Amino acid sequence: MSLKGKTLFITGGSRGIGLAIALRAARDGANVTIAAKTAEPHPKLEGTIYTAAAEIEAAGGKCLPLMVDIREEEAVVAAIAKTAETFGGIDILVNNASAISLTNTKMTEMKRFDLMHQINTRGTFMVSKYAIPHLEKAENPHILMLSPPLDMSMRWFAPHLAYSMAKYGMSLCVLGLAGELAPKGIAVNALWPRTTVATAAVKNLLGGDKMVQASRTPDMLGEAAWMVFNKPSREFSGNFLIDDSFMAGEGVTDFTPYRVDPSVPLMPDFFVPADSKPPQGVKGGI
Repeated sequence: MSLKGKTLFITGGSRGIGLAIALRAARDGANVTIAAKTAEPHPKLEGTIYTAAAEIEAAGGKCLPLMVDIREEEAVVAAIAKTAETFGGIDILVNNASAISLTNTKMTEMKRFDLMHQINTRGTFMVSKYAIPHLEKAENPHILMLSPPLDMSMRWFAPHLAYSMAKYGMSLCVLGLAGELAPKGIAVNALWPRTTVATAAVKNLLGGDKMVQASRTPDMLGEAAWMVFNKPSREFSGNFLIDDSFMAGEGVTDFTPYRVDPSVPLMPDFFVPADSKPPQGVKGGI
């Protein structure tokens, strides 16, 4: 199992989960395009496309850092073409870029509504659309969305309707594309964390350092994604995966290394269905 020589196109990969997926692939010697907006350092957000590229290459991979706003069609088309030209094709697409606003309907500004839908749902659809011709030529092609299971429960929509609609739009792309692309042998899956993940969004928007301590690290999603990409694409598609359950099924028995602070109880994430039970008999579980 290895991603050596494979080419990944990752949206929003300058930090957090996207970068963790990139670094795990880089350890195998993969090629990675980081398609993200952050080219200059941000006062509240660590990392740029260039610092990400340096980390990826230090880990053993090759990186093409591209400043891309996935709301802009021409920029997406150009970035995908540049990736295929640079590395000779595209094997894996990771739709990771996402915008969030945990506001109710009355408090959600329409420009924020538009941003979330343009990045989450429309961005995922558009990047996938333009990557498909290249993925069709790959030996074991995968598309992975960082999006939740399609659990149509009122409790996931009532507190933050606009965000939930936009995030579930990514998951609807999984459902549709998995069926549409099955004849082409392109796998399309979703991956979602059972717990909060120690990212800038969690720290800045959800709960500060206290919630970070109650989270797992992005490396866990990086490892889970790596396991997905090594699955036969014609046999493993249309799945809505919760990270720890999937990894436990792949033989992982100790999740302690992925806990920011093993002494702090883990905080469950949004959108995990009530009938999804955490794996039993493992270390460092929830």
